[in-house]
Amino acid sequence: MPVEGAAAGGSPDSGGATDGNPKRIWVIGCPGSGKTSIAAALAARLGLVHRELDSFYHQANWTPASREDFARDLGEFVEQPRWVVDGNYNSMGSNEIVLPLVDLVVWPDLPRALVMRRVAARTIRRAVTRETLWNGNREPLTNFTSLKPEKNIVAWAWEHHPKYRERYETALHDGTFDHAAVARLTSDAEVATFLSSFQPSANR
Repeated sequence: MPVEGAAAGGSPDSGGATDGNPKRIWVIGCPGSGKTSIAAALAARLGLVHRELDSFYHQANWTPASREDFARDLGEFVEQPRWVVDGNYNSMGSNEIVLPLVDLVVWPDLPRALVMRRVAARTIRRAVTRETLWNGNREPLTNFTSLKPEKNIVAWAWEHHPKYRERYETALHDGTFDHAAVARLTSDAEVATFLSSFQPSANR
């Protein structure tokens, strides 16, 4: 469970936590890798406000937000002093808005086969239960009828798993994350150990 880069602590002005816990966290990675579960667990343990980046992008009836609206809403959210977000959306400018502020980046880099099993099971569960997602949306039927990654989250996860790995491995080595601590988690055991390493915050 390597944690690389700058220490997660620091002064309140820089976003670091005086109790040694991070205050601003970005959980990145492939769909199905457990980003939201990890972010929710960190939020509960550290007393952080949690948002999925999907909630900024997928508006009612699956209408995509404009880049301007996405940037505005996300920018307003990260003005808060304590938060954790999960998702990627670099094409929408999230790396320009979120990355400069974070003191910890968490990357669950799990095996492709495991990720595919989980994203498929999640998709089926959401469709069967008609779970309400962001802004009143429900799992679309195209996740079962289309093979196009843009319309099928399972196909998207299969196609993009190696692309996310390449992107974030490059970021680890080109200085992108040098200002923050980075936790790259490659197994469920590492995820569990990582989450248990944080002392509960007094802000809970």
